[in-house]
Amino acid sequence: MTRHSRTVLVSYQEQGESRPQTNAPEMNRQALKLKEEGGNKLPCECGLCHRADSDPDTYGQKCQWGKLCVHENCLYHASGLIQRGKDEEGFYGFLYPDIRQELKRAVRKTCCVCGCKGASIACQGSKCTKNFHFPCGSERGCIYQFFGEFKSFCWTHRPVQRVRRWQQQAETICVVCLESMPGKPSYSALVCPACKHAWFHRGCIQVRIPFPRWFLGVGQNPPATKAFEPTHAQAAAGHALRAALYHFRCPRCRDMGTFQREMFRMGIKIPDRDAAWEEDGAFSDQYHRHSSCDAGCCLYVGGREQSAEDGPWQLLLCTSCGSQGTHRRCSSLGASAGTWECEDCAGPAGAASRQLPAPGSPATSQAACEARGSSGASAGGRRPGPTTLTSRSRLSRPRK
Repeated sequence: MTRHSRTVLVSYQEQGESRPQTNAPEMNRQALKLKEEGGNKLPCECGLCHRADSDPDTYGQKCQWGKLCVHENCLYHASGLIQRGKDEEGFYGFLYPDIRQELKRAVRKTCCVCGCKGASIACQGSKCTKNFHFPCGSERGCIYQFFGEFKSFCWTHRPVQRVRRWQQQAETICVVCLESMPGKPSYSALVCPACKHAWFHRGCIQVRIPFPRWFLGVGQNPPATKAFEPTHAQAAAGHALRAALYHFRCPRCRDMGTFQREMFRMGIKIPDRDAAWEEDGAFSDQYHRHSSCDAGCCLYVGGREQSAEDGPWQLLLCTSCGSQGTHRRCSSLGASAGTWECEDCAGPAGAASRQLPAPGSPATSQAACEARGSSGASAGGRRPGPTTLTSRSRLSRPRK
């Protein structure tokens, strides 16, 4: 990345930026104390971060094999782990002996956030000696890159977005949750690199922000500013995880290439899969085609639900709404008619201008229904039809 003049470009690392004071050290100390006192009192806690949380949006999938239990994201960012196996071996290619060896190595490392042992993640910044747990780093403002070598950076050496001063705003609107936010790049505020107009919270574009204990009303020492306070809309959002790699793009300018590269660099996890709304038949009912005749009197012997591929019993759907259908003969449509509109879509003008059958034609709906009823009665009642019609079809013979 080229170096720019500070008079033109400014980074989000403003001096005096306040950060939320979480109680992560106290949470980890209590977890380790319970583990030492009660053995396995905590249900399947991660061996790397010592937390039993199982939120897949924040920690990834929880992997367990016997007594070995780790979070997916803790595995990928552990500094001493290498994928030596295939994807189906161990946990995502990390072999069990290598994971146990990493647990032994992490025991000697102290987390710079909570002060507890077991910090397996090291900052990749130049000459930086900070180590931290994955959830502790997330709460402190560290950035984890989910591509390439899966590098991790502390809050001092994390990547920054650079935006020209005239493109910044004191306050703007998040394009995802539509709530106000500062128009300056920061850890919690990101901007699209393509259009420079789409601003959004990190929690809206990525996953649910881990709620600190002070936000839940449990701990003390709330932050001096509310810039990092997650809103209800942020807590329910997760655009990158929902849209995934094949549909994730800028919500405003719809750019994909430049937008995804920048979001990867800024620590946004974009899964390599199809969108969530395309999986498990989430919208399969939207692909069902209307398949019944809705004429006032259906003439087909097979019934309204049956049709032929061509000919007089071919089913035509309304070209406007697609939610109504008719057989050609049931609406007196000739073989040359390729389109049809239902009465609701055509309206009075469309119904009046429709070509109607000539008076006395045997193809009219009412005459055909009467003929079908009489033929059914003469055939021994095999398919009895109505002897009298209480309502006229909208395409029946006009009165003279």
